Amino acid sequence: MSTRLTDLPLEPIETASRDELQALQLQRLKWSLDHAYQHSPVYRRKFDEAGVHPEDLKSLADLARFPFTTKQDLRDNYPFGMFAVPQDQVARIHASSGTTGKPTVVGYTLRDIDTWATVMARSIRASGARRGDKVHISYGYGLFTGGLGAHYGVEKAGLTAIPFGGGQTERQVQLIQDFRPEIIMVTPSYMLAIADEFERQGLDPAASSLQVGIFGAEPWTPEMRVAIERRMGISAVDIYGLSEVMGPGVANECAETKDGPTIWEDHFYPEIIDPNTGEVLPDGSFGELVFTSLSKEALPIVRYRTRDLTRLLPGTARPAFRRMEKITGRSDDMMIIRGVNVFPSQIEELILKHAELAPHYQCVLGKEGHLDTLTVRVECAHGVEPDTVRQARDTLMHEIKAYIGVTVALEILPSGGVERSVGKARRIVDQRPR
Repeated sequence: MSTRLTDLPLEPIETASRDELQALQLQRLKWSLDHAYQHSPVYRRKFDEAGVHPEDLKSLADLARFPFTTKQDLRDNYPFGMFAVPQDQVARIHASSGTTGKPTVVGYTLRDIDTWATVMARSIRASGARRGDKVHISYGYGLFTGGLGAHYGVEKAGLTAIPFGGGQTERQVQLIQDFRPEIIMVTPSYMLAIADEFERQGLDPAASSLQVGIFGAEPWTPEMRVAIERRMGISAVDIYGLSEVMGPGVANECAETKDGPTIWEDHFYPEIIDPNTGEVLPDGSFGELVFTSLSKEALPIVRYRTRDLTRLLPGTARPAFRRMEKITGRSDDMMIIRGVNVFPSQIEELILKHAELAPHYQCVLGKEGHLDTLTVRVECAHGVEPDTVRQARDTLMHEIKAYIGVTVALEILPSGGVERSVGKARRIVDQRPR
């Protein structure tokens, strides 16, 4: 598959030197810490309790002296207690789903929305967008940041937005056939559902007009990238973001390298920490990703612990901007089975090696006595003989035991047996008694 490169102009900052970028970061970081301290009572209290003041920041390394922010901070100050501007300056509000408690609420000034649109447009260009492209947006619209974040970025880049949203998979395929978009923005798991629907209608998904897929909102493995690219006949790139920091567009892979998302460091300053001690680790070390916003007005965020596990790497396609290794796991998603740490992405990697199995799966947690158990549910590929499926099941169980170090139960379900999601896939089903 040939690489699709953009013919749209880059922003000047994208070709700046590392020294120029770091000088801008320090200037903006000083502003952001002072803005948070002066206008957010929550941050003033956190800084005072930690014995630090914005004036203590003399270098980028001094950021390590400042306290972390967690999702719990936003929940404790629900809904608007973390905001740093008056309500009449808040142009938009987004929020998480709140499925595990109070939702985290984020706000944007008009300037914040323009910044967000700018980094989203930059991300779309980096993905290989070209003049005149139409972009089919299958991220959900509403309080979730995906749909509107993508939409404003598409328009900022001067492209044509097709604001479909999630669901109605049959109609999604119809409009892709009718409108012939070149780009799709969607979760990778829902892209698989769209591919299934193409085939259900007797269509070849690789023959569609789509050339680029910009996938985010959930971890996905390199093996999943290969599977989607082969099946859809597209170039698949990774977009990264989270609502607490901005939304999608915090980082994005560049089409010419596809070697992990490039972090737009002129707006978001990254650190990697030891998730247990909080110690800042040098670039190249594996740990938890932390972000500080450099230009946000309504909700400045200082050292936000994302729970995403990765490492920082030198820039390539945008040399001044560091990359992060593709995220395939979160500390929140980690399952501990008989003392062994297990991530869904490890299971996914092994499943995708078997053509007899479909890339639709779930990890079901149960309990036997005092011990947690793990059952992996995975679909067989369409038209595979039962004997072949049994052989694949036995082989996969052996591979999981050898690779991860635990024995799991394995249920092979018929096509369509694993629930589909129109947004983020539900990879872990916890059936343990409370």
